[in-house]
Amino acid sequence: MTAPLWQASPSVPLLQWLARGPLKQNLLQGIRLWVWLHLLYGEAGQDLGLTDPFTYADWRDRFFSATHPTGEKKPQHADARCPCNKSAAAWLFAPALHFTQTAWQSYAEQHAAEVQAQMAAFSQALQAHDQHPEQLERLLNTPLFGMTRRTLYGDLRNLTSISWLTQRGQSFHRVTDWPDVPQQNLTPAMGTAPESSFITQPDLAAIAENLSREMGGDRRFFVHVDYVVPQHKLDRVDDWQALLSELWQQHPIPPVQLLYQGAGYTEPVSVVVYPVCIYYFRRGPYLCAFGAVPQTSPRQLDWRNYRLDRLLNIKPLPWTHSTVPPLLRHQYTKHSLPQPDDIAIRMEAAWGFDYYQPAQRLLLRFDQAWDDRYIRNSMRHATFSNVPFAQVQSLIRQQLQGAEQQQLLKVLKQRSPTDAYYTAMYREHDPNVHQRLRACRPHVEVFLPWDLRQRMINEVRQEWQIYGLS
Repeated sequence: MTAPLWQASPSVPLLQWLARGPLKQNLLQGIRLWVWLHLLYGEAGQDLGLTDPFTYADWRDRFFSATHPTGEKKPQHADARCPCNKSAAAWLFAPALHFTQTAWQSYAEQHAAEVQAQMAAFSQALQAHDQHPEQLERLLNTPLFGMTRRTLYGDLRNLTSISWLTQRGQSFHRVTDWPDVPQQNLTPAMGTAPESSFITQPDLAAIAENLSREMGGDRRFFVHVDYVVPQHKLDRVDDWQALLSELWQQHPIPPVQLLYQGAGYTEPVSVVVYPVCIYYFRRGPYLCAFGAVPQTSPRQLDWRNYRLDRLLNIKPLPWTHSTVPPLLRHQYTKHSLPQPDDIAIRMEAAWGFDYYQPAQRLLLRFDQAWDDRYIRNSMRHATFSNVPFAQVQSLIRQQLQGAEQQQLLKVLKQRSPTDAYYTAMYREHDPNVHQRLRACRPHVEVFLPWDLRQRMINEVRQEWQIYGLS
């Protein structure tokens, strides 16, 4: 690379620009992207031996220690030499980026006055961004790279969106022409890029960031989503998101008691849960929460989604309150409460928003014309893939036995070998997947799972009773 080494210090305007949104919520991301730039373009990264193009796995294997786990979950290992255990403060205030966490702790003890002065200056600079000292101390003690694979891969995507990297497929390339970055004397707002990291589809997020500004006096990018929240409940939704926003800025985040009128409930139910995030999915905003499950034993903990307009009340509770489930309180004391990334990992594992339901194998048949027009080369889910006709029979034999197996094999013989077959993992009984399949009728046939096939057969019979007599 012919470009000079990256040497920029972590100024507040620079971190604001890198944070892709308010520093109050995204400070760690801003610091982490600053470190990324040193690793990709600075002296600190020269020992990595990273060559272009590189994948996330290439960087991971060179950056972390040999003991670092390669799975989807947050790393939980006690290797003090691994960078994933190094706090944000160690990255920011150590004399060199190559310091390990152990070396940083020793340095901080020997130079306590100097480190405290650095931290005080940093804290003062962030006061304009509403960073409270106690929150800042907690953030700076957080392992900066102790994140899930999805989060760190998202960092690379963020660097791509602000022109610090280019991407082809799963590979990334460094750039020789660096983008302009905010200088020390810029006001925070001047360096702020459009915040679209909440969009879970990276390509759509990039479109939003590139086209969200007016061009020639006109807006050129619009998004329309199905939104079924009735007009008279919009104030309630606003109230709940405002309350949850306040709770998520507290330390610790408290559990809440929900009063919820679900679509399938005759009476409101009350549950105590830990609120994790708000997720818009297809028709409206949902609170994703972990804790007690409605209409089950209070000792059973699991995830559930609660549509905001159906919430009748949200009451924050102290962690010592008698109604907080003991197992949930135990997770709080052990610092093992779930995180938003846990939801993302579950949703990647199987198709459907009911990410807390068991996953099942889905096998679908589409007629050739429908496949040519709408299915082939489209993205439905990470697990959604084409199955050659020659493999369909063996897949049925693997999933079914006895009379059910023989019946479905007989059906298969009656189908055209030119039809298209697809398999995916999906969440059992997920209504969103069911609606997607219904929208494709009569061009789709569910082969597996057997119970879903029978459900679709019954629905078609009911429809024939409606339309067949007209």
